[in-house]
Amino acid sequence: MRAKGSGGPPRNDGSGKLSAFDVTNLVVGSIIGADIYVATAISSRLVGPAALIIWIAAGVMALVIAFSFAYCVMALPKVGGPYAFVTAVSSPFPGFMIGWALLLAEWFSLSVFPVAFAQYFTALVPGIDALGQAALKGVFIIIIIATNVVGVKAAGRANDALTLIKLSPLLLIILGGFVLIAGEPSAAGSNLEPFLTGGTEQIGQALVLIFWAYAGFELSTLPADEVREPTRTIPKAIAAGMSIVIAFYFLTNMAVVASVSNEVLMASTSPLLDATRSMFAVAGGAAGALVMFVGAGALLSIMGSDESGTLGTSRLAYAMSLDGLLPHQLAREHPRFRTPYLAILALSLTAFVASLFGSLTALINAAVFLLSLVYLATCLSAILLLRKDPELAKRLRGRWTVPLAGIGFSALLLALIDPGIWVVGTALLAVGAPVYAYFSPRKPLKERREEFYSPESTRAAIRRQRRRFLALPVHMVQHLYRRLKAHRRA
Repeated sequence: MRAKGSGGPPRNDGSGKLSAFDVTNLVVGSIIGADIYVATAISSRLVGPAALIIWIAAGVMALVIAFSFAYCVMALPKVGGPYAFVTAVSSPFPGFMIGWALLLAEWFSLSVFPVAFAQYFTALVPGIDALGQAALKGVFIIIIIATNVVGVKAAGRANDALTLIKLSPLLLIILGGFVLIAGEPSAAGSNLEPFLTGGTEQIGQALVLIFWAYAGFELSTLPADEVREPTRTIPKAIAAGMSIVIAFYFLTNMAVVASVSNEVLMASTSPLLDATRSMFAVAGGAAGALVMFVGAGALLSIMGSDESGTLGTSRLAYAMSLDGLLPHQLAREHPRFRTPYLAILALSLTAFVASLFGSLTALINAAVFLLSLVYLATCLSAILLLRKDPELAKRLRGRWTVPLAGIGFSALLLALIDPGIWVVGTALLAVGAPVYAYFSPRKPLKERREEFYSPESTRAAIRRQRRRFLALPVHMVQHLYRRLKAHRRA
């Protein structure tokens, strides 16, 4: 992999293709963000310490579905994600509808973060009324729009520093949790009682909300020809990357449960701040500074997640526009910054409106409803694509059981979604039919389409994804390992 700030694509051998370590890094970077700050608060209120088990269960479900995506990529080595997979096994219209569902799902996710930002800001600065929170959401969206439109490309070292600042509060909480458990095991253990504070309905709700924290891999689907020995490398990297994500989420939540009593946890809207207060209460005046540090990290992380989410979602809208499936105006680039500013504006402003009227749980449930449809279609596509390529299927473990399990998990998530969300989600999904009927006859923008799907564009997306959140330390470890290996050879 390239050295920090060098600007070139990852280089692992003479081919320049991605290794297992590279793909692992991308898996981690595509998933972990500020979701942990959001989902931990809600799931803890629903089921208490039992959320620890649900974090692992949801991670296993996401792992299985991610494997199904990998099988599709290996069977159809091209950029396009679920839209391309479904189109290949059916026809353009079902493919478009799945692309439309994914676009809506990511849009709902974008709406979550202004709400989360306002909640965490209010937890740090109490007394802000509803009008003030709406203003906070507006400021948040303005910053996101400006960042994405201007296309700020920070220098490698500055970007690295910002990423580590966002990550360090969570690492501090994990470390504090380990110290607390080691020093006061009985006190930490007492916080596990009662272990489950909710019923069957709350368990289902918590599973949906926690699963959302694992979503993200669907926007980072890479063509298999960018990967070295893809049939071996991709499954190995997905397993490793998802294991890192599950472990990170579990350790963070374990630290929260160990340090915060059940009573406080059930009433908390910001358990990570409460955990910091409890862990470092003995630090006296420094405890307040540490709480502000964690709070600032939360705000920066939420902003960073929305920024990267807006980038990924605008790229999806941009790609569908280039294909002639959405208005060509959404592919219009800023004359100076060369960013799809109309797509960014449309997504961000409508997400802001949704954040004013939707609650965290409703917005997340809507996102998971639509994502589950995308995942269901992708898992089914994996089976059909592998049937067309029996030679590839022979080389893959669990070639049938994994996609079937993914179908089952996707169906389970759909069954757990509130009926009201089904109505809203289905109505928005249905809007896609007239959109397709009107825009599908339009010609794609061939030249810009070729540029968008070029290897250079793919590698640029890889570089961006590799430097996100927990992906950065993974990248640093890899870079250090390769330098040491090269030194030993010399």
